[in-house]
Amino acid sequence: MKKLLAGYVRIVDRLAEFTGWLSQMFVIIVVGIGFYNVLARFIGRYVGRQLSSNVFIEAQWYLFSLVFLLGFNYILKHGINVRVDFLFANWPRKRQAQIDFWGHLLFLVPFCLIAIQVTINPVMRSWGRLPNGGWGSWEMSPDPGGLPRAPIKSMIIVAFVLLLLQAIAELIKLYPIMRTGKALFGEESIADAPLRIE
Repeated sequence: MKKLLAGYVRIVDRLAEFTGWLSQMFVIIVVGIGFYNVLARFIGRYVGRQLSSNVFIEAQWYLFSLVFLLGFNYILKHGINVRVDFLFANWPRKRQAQIDFWGHLLFLVPFCLIAIQVTINPVMRSWGRLPNGGWGSWEMSPDPGGLPRAPIKSMIIVAFVLLLLQAIAELIKLYPIMRTGKALFGEESIADAPLRIE
């Protein structure tokens, strides 16, 4: 059983590292598209032609959304979410693990499940699911030349599934720390992360 749990933690942690890296790459692309949009508008006004379009503007917005959506599980894995609890920083590692374990179990996991549940129907409608069970056309941007909305809306579900998987991995890592004060699945646990006050 321990080997199975360790394998799960290893896979989910690697997935978090990949999505975190992908999120960072999207930041670079967003900056590049933003730079192009500004430059194209400026030059377009100068030459009297439209060099940019809603595709680039919406692509920038979509990728900016992905930066956050794909970063949720990475942030949880590394414990780099904002913490303002001054008491927590001075508590022993075991007590920190207890707080995080019960917080994840009682709040984060149910929140992820609820978020997935309430998002499924709107996403399916965006893909064209009709009330009678049939399929129509998928949701498009109301702006001329805009992008389809269904793919980016689907990423909300993906983000919460990834966050849920990481929350379960963190529970697996936190449990032995909470019980014995020692990590059995590596030192990547949120309980081991330094306190960040921002």
